[in-house]
Amino acid sequence: MNLNVRLLTNQSDAAPRPLLLIHGLFGNLDNLGVLARDLQHQRQIVLVDVRNHGHSACADEMSYRAMAGDLIDTLDQLHIAEVDVIGHSMGGKIAMALTALAPQRVGQLAVLDIAPVAYQQRHHDAIFAALRAVTEAGITSRSDASTLMRGFVEEEGVIQFLLKSFDRGQWRFNVDALWRNYPTLIGWQPVPAWHGPALFIRGDRSAYLSDDYRDTLLSQFPAARAHVIAGAGHWLHAEKPQAVLRALRRFFAL
Repeated sequence: MNLNVRLLTNQSDAAPRPLLLIHGLFGNLDNLGVLARDLQHQRQIVLVDVRNHGHSACADEMSYRAMAGDLIDTLDQLHIAEVDVIGHSMGGKIAMALTALAPQRVGQLAVLDIAPVAYQQRHHDAIFAALRAVTEAGITSRSDASTLMRGFVEEEGVIQFLLKSFDRGQWRFNVDALWRNYPTLIGWQPVPAWHGPALFIRGDRSAYLSDDYRDTLLSQFPAARAHVIAGAGHWLHAEKPQAVLRALRRFFAL
């Protein structure tokens, strides 16, 4: 699987492991740019579009093992032996799956607002309906798309996030593949215990990483620590970037 990659280089040859940043559902490699632009002063940054997103290739399968395998292939192509990883939402699950597929390739793991569990609630059905409505209407402008989408999605921030992947009437993610694989994406197959350093950061207004998942999380990531971002929801890196960056800098000792 060929993934679209962007590298942000660090000027110091003595910099430690590169940082691999993995975006969430409906996203692309620009979504974690606010983190990447800051952290590149201390680390080389590897940004990727995961399969069926951005400018990466499309595929029928979207298991977390397969998507973690794409990352291994990408790191091999870049001749990178080991990385520290930051993943948001679906990207966090891909990062956690990476520790099972190639535990020796991950140094430290930071997961943003997602737990290693299968979620029962379908949070994105209204979004899928909005995406399909835009396509079926033949809309090509972002302003017209946003007007139509407001009939399906209440949160203006979510609409603007989605429109970052709308280009001349086309979505830059594979809507049909994401819909078919949605049960897999909200699901989870527990991974073997990975004992490396792990930080789980959640927004205090988000239910994705609640205390109810603590025991399940620690059974898979025994060395995990938690950090809560006050006043933030699921898109905590966009809502409170400086607070998230402070937590990441402490964890990675930057």
